[in-house]
Order: sequence, then C-alpha cells, then structure tokens
Amino acid sequence: MKIAIPTKENNQIDAHFGHCEFYQVYTISEEKKIVSIERLDSPQGCGCKSNIAETFQNEGVKIMLAGGIGNGAVNILIAHGVDVVRNCQGDVTEIVEKYLAGEVKDGDRKSVV
Repeated sequence: MKIAIPTKENNQIDAHFGHCEFYQVYTISEEKKIVSIERLDSPQGCGCKSNIAETFQNEGVKIMLAGGIGNGAVNILIAHGVDVVRNCQGDVTEIVEKYLAGEVKDGDRKSVV
C-alpha cells in the first residue's frame, strides 16, 4: 500500500492540498511498517485541475492523508481509487504512523465506494 501526503518545509503536512510544495509517498508493508519514502514534486496548478490523481493511481497510491482539501479534489482522487482523510496536521511521518496504528479517525473521511 502507498500513502501520499501533501508536504511543505520542515516535514509538515501542507494545509492546502492543491498548493503544496511536494508530496511524500510512503510505501507500507503488509505488517503496516514504513518501507520507503519517496518525494513526488507537485505539478503546477491547482491539485484538482492537475494530473496528480492520475499520477497517484499509476504509482499505486491508495490513501491521501491531507490537511485542507476541497470537495472537487476529493471527488477526483476517489474516482482514481485514492481514499482521502481530511484535517490531518503536523509531522508527516508521525501522522502516517498514527494512521497505521488506527489512531487517525476523521469525521470528514471519504472512501472509495
């Protein structure tokens, strides 16, 4: 499984998905351990109007842990097979570890149907 997170300097989750500097993509083992972390530069333009959802789909990303993200972007990501968890904040590695431990429970979570 792969998890993507919109990231800004200092390894923090960017509060706005569509304007982040880059994405960190975490590869997760079947044992729910972080295997690798890759940087994926953010395409120019708003996230929901770029090709980032298609890129995530091609890269095997299944989860997006995001700070702020609009409904248009959520819908596009879901259409490309990427679950979205909103309102995440803080250090990106810490939030991935909390997500893997089942500690990230968000009322705004949107899932692939």
